[in-house]
Amino acid sequence: MAAREHIERAPAMYMQVAQRMADDIRRGRYQPGELLPSETQMVEMYGVGKHTARSAVAELRRMGLVESQQGKGSIVLAVGGALPATRVERSIQRTTKGSWHLPETTQTEAPAVSRSALDGPPAALLDQQDQDAINVDRMLYDPATGARMAHRVLIPLATAADVPTLAEQPNAEVADLYRQLADAGLSLSFTEHVTARTPYPDERTALGLSDASPLLITYRVTADADQDRPLLCEELKAPAATCQLTFSLTPTKTAAKRTSR
Repeated sequence: MAAREHIERAPAMYMQVAQRMADDIRRGRYQPGELLPSETQMVEMYGVGKHTARSAVAELRRMGLVESQQGKGSIVLAVGGALPATRVERSIQRTTKGSWHLPETTQTEAPAVSRSALDGPPAALLDQQDQDAINVDRMLYDPATGARMAHRVLIPLATAADVPTLAEQPNAEVADLYRQLADAGLSLSFTEHVTARTPYPDERTALGLSDASPLLITYRVTADADQDRPLLCEELKAPAATCQLTFSLTPTKTAAKRTSR
């Protein structure tokens, strides 16, 4: 039987094991791309139970040091300041022809259209609490890394009433929705709100997450710049351990200060 590396028992035993293995990863004992010891091996190495070993691996995933692959186990990721593998470009470009261009995405299935009452952050950002909206849900996929992301467009019925073409084909590409708003004579502005939280069980299932690692969530609000009126809200959910959000920033001029005489 292999010799065990005993750790003094404490209430957060799994955290001690996770920290020990994290230190080993940073020191190069486990190289990027290598398999982490299995739960059975960890039981032997550290003298702990399987539940503790499983919790320690989950903590390493939350640290962004390993990822689980079905049928293989836990694979060590690159460390030392490396960014997550999936780069999610969030830029918006206006073309010379007056249309809009967004980064290309790969969809795993056709978009699903539904209708529901607005609530939560989208309702607050759109100032449309309990008002109805058209929902367009897409599941996005990065074939290079396997990362899955959930994207939703929320079109308030008040916006659809002002721009009827939105209700006729709400599942059009987002860039086309922008074009329809601009064709209706609206001057568009965009604001992105980024937050994070632990995923709900249904989100873990939809995104193929094996643990409760945090989600990155962005809410992009398209507004009528002239009237400062929200028009659309886009919600994107992406696993924080494997996805990075990238933005192109355009400096804005500050308002001139008035001096009193």
